[in-house]
Amino acid sequence: METLLDRAHLDRQTFGDADLAREVLGLFSEQCERLTPKLADPDLAPGTRADLAHTLKGSALGVGAARVAALAGQLEAALRTGEGGTARSLEPALAQAVRETLALL
Repeated sequence: METLLDRAHLDRQTFGDADLAREVLGLFSEQCERLTPKLADPDLAPGTRADLAHTLKGSALGVGAARVAALAGQLEAALRTGEGGTARSLEPALAQAVRETLALL
C-alpha cells in the first residue's frame, strides 16, 4: 500500500524549508477539502470530475501523498473510460485516504 505522506519527498520538494513545507501542505489541505466532495458529486459530468481527480493527483504527487495520488489517478482513469461502477467504488477509498493524510498534517 502506498505511503500516506512521504516527508522525505516533501523535504526535497521544498528544499528543506520548513516554512515552505507548511505553506505547501496548507494549500494541499485546502485543495483536498475543496475537491474531495466534488469528486463524488453525481451532478458533475464525468469529464469534469476526471479533471478534478487529475488536479488532486498532481497536487498529491507534489507533496508526497502517494496513496491519495494513486487513488485519484485510478478514479481519473475510471471516469475517463466510463467505468462508473469502478469510479463509485474508488470514491470512498479516496475520501478515506484524504482524511488519513490530512490527519497527519
